[in-house]
Amino acid sequence: MSTQGDKLFAGAIPRLYETHLVPLIFAAYAEDMARRVAAGKPRRVLEMAAGTGVVTRALATTLDADASLVATDLNDGMLSEAKSIGASRPVTWRQADAMALPFDDGSFDAVVCQFGAMFFPDKAAAFREARRVLAPGGTFAFSVWDRIEDNEFADVITQSLAKRFSDDPPRFLARTPHGYHDRSAIVRDLASAGFTTPAAIDTVAERSRAASADIPAFAYCAGTPLRNEIEARAPGGLDAANAPCRRRARRALRPRADRRQDPGARRHRGSLSRSIASPHDGGYHTPRTISALTL
Repeated sequence: MSTQGDKLFAGAIPRLYETHLVPLIFAAYAEDMARRVAAGKPRRVLEMAAGTGVVTRALATTLDADASLVATDLNDGMLSEAKSIGASRPVTWRQADAMALPFDDGSFDAVVCQFGAMFFPDKAAAFREARRVLAPGGTFAFSVWDRIEDNEFADVITQSLAKRFSDDPPRFLARTPHGYHDRSAIVRDLASAGFTTPAAIDTVAERSRAASADIPAFAYCAGTPLRNEIEARAPGGLDAANAPCRRRARRALRPRADRRQDPGARRHRGSLSRSIASPHDGGYHTPRTISALTL
């Protein structure tokens, strides 16, 4: 199956991604990421795969006042949404492919990427680009989701869609957002990129809350490239396919939430992977990977 559509965040997706998914599952991790990066006191920061800017905005309020911030994304639609929201300090917004960053060697003290690495066709090549643009002593921080079985919202949505489209189940969530969670693979890709110190992985955990189970059902189906798979399978359009899927998701999610006496809550689990390498004389790079952020 072609996975070209997995990277397509266009049309209505960027707005729904920002209004539904960002507060649901991304905001808390953005704040955590920004604190970790800011602790290193970087003066020049690059964000790859910035999406609609949730990490950008967190960095803008957390970095030292004299730090510069460049935010990039492959998708113009996501970047336009981020630019329309803005940030609390000047940000240079730029369309860019993480596989071929348009910046000189050693241009940044920190490179940041929250939940974008899973979409890179060649992870090691993208990590190599991050390493290239980092100055000696720089930091590389990135996060990825854990396996789908440990992410309740995404897992229930995927199972519900499998019942709706039994002949050809949409597998975007399992295939891509939750498809790069193996720690040995992450360590191997970092090593291939030139980071020579073995990664250390620590778990990070958060909770996700929504007013009703319908919110995550709609957010995932309409606010991610999963929407593209649904529309391709449903000639009647997204709404015709979405409604029964959301009903299934509501039925599946509610009993679990009720048992926990917290109707919208889901726990996230995650890991922070840190690897130090010395590709330049006199300096180190520190890739920090938050993997396993689960719902």
